[in-house]
Amino acid sequence: MTRDAAAPLTGGALTRSRILDAAAALMTTVGLTRTTTKQIAREAGCSEAALYKHFHNKEEIFVRVLHERVPQFSDVLEQLPGRAGDARGPAGHLTAVALAAVRFYRRAFPMAASLFASPELLATHRRKLHELGTAGPQNATQHLAGYLAAEQALGRVASGIDPHAAATLLIGACFHRAFLDLFFDAEAPPGVLLPAGDEEFAAETVRALLDGLTPPGRA
Repeated sequence: MTRDAAAPLTGGALTRSRILDAAAALMTTVGLTRTTTKQIAREAGCSEAALYKHFHNKEEIFVRVLHERVPQFSDVLEQLPGRAGDARGPAGHLTAVALAAVRFYRRAFPMAASLFASPELLATHRRKLHELGTAGPQNATQHLAGYLAAEQALGRVASGIDPHAAATLLIGACFHRAFLDLFFDAEAPPGVLLPAGDEEFAAETVRALLDGLTPPGRA
């Protein structure tokens, strides 16, 4: 969950918050590999010793940054399976997922990209996720596929569709959109980023997907 901006922080909680803010800024600008705990502590206005009172290492800080300092869509995903059959319907839920996914990937990708330049760092990150009991990137498609399967059982999604394939298509489209946004950095040639806005992109991507998911005869 993201921190509540209205709730004042003091003492250790304030120090921890400043560490995460500093780490998020550094990892976004200089990358995870080049960011050190010494830099994070300096930017946060604390000592490295104080930093290590809250976090075991840089890898743990990175995981916490992803969970607490980037737009979240894990909450949206985890609630999905239990909402099958409600009045909002597949279109509403999938659009919310797509919008949250684009915003999450756009913020997280610059931080995580350097992981793939270092097999050792990537392996360390996987171990840290396991140690902290935190789900990995497969979490998105698994929760989404579970929701689609539940809607399928209710007859609101076409029976011949593979829920995992459909989930992968939607998440993949959102990842690609975030990648293009970052690649062109507000200088995309005309016609490259269509639809232009996040909301329109989410709505139209879901519309295209649902054309193949909706059972014959259903609106």
